[in-house]
Amino acid sequence: MSATGDREQQEPTGDAHKQGNGVPRSLTERTDGIRPSIQNVVATTNLGMQLDLKEIALRARNAEYNPKRFAAVIMRIRDPKTTALIFSSGKIVVTGAKSEDQAKLASRKYARIIQKLNYANIKFSEFKVQNIVASVDVAFPIRLEPMQHAHNNFCSYEPEIFPGLIYRMQEPRVVLLIFVSGKVVLTGAKTREQIYEAFSNIYAVLSMYRKVPAAA
Repeated sequence: MSATGDREQQEPTGDAHKQGNGVPRSLTERTDGIRPSIQNVVATTNLGMQLDLKEIALRARNAEYNPKRFAAVIMRIRDPKTTALIFSSGKIVVTGAKSEDQAKLASRKYARIIQKLNYANIKFSEFKVQNIVASVDVAFPIRLEPMQHAHNNFCSYEPEIFPGLIYRMQEPRVVLLIFVSGKVVLTGAKTREQIYEAFSNIYAVLSMYRKVPAAA
């Protein structure tokens, strides 16, 4: 997964509140034009009936099934490039999408593949985004130890175990992995708006703990 973010491109837009990519203008104003980049959207859906996983694995392309290792068929499609975990209960977990729309499109494609394997009565229901993962690079190093001391109610930092500071934001409920280099991974969000809000909140904090090079 890439751990770099995208800097805002100055493009004309007719919306005074959002950029052309859906990012609120107020976010980029508060974060010096830096925005998180969505890396993975995990979503679930329910087909509403029991599935014969062995039969699906035998008849479907790009599918594998090893019940001794994992109790689901693993299926992949190229467009959008995603992986699905298909369970006998009819539940499907889709990973690898780059947007909510991609996740929904992929889920429908997996459902259609299964429908053609003699499951004409399946339903596409209960679609839900479970997790959005994003990354960004603030382009300056961060002093993690003093940040951890000042925000110890929300974060933990044990560099001998994991090199990043783990910040558990309460509102929105997003977990941020913050690295000395200035790279940040955001996870646990249910919507991209939560990603943008969490980054806007943390950017002001990161700026306070920016590592300034020592004078020569």
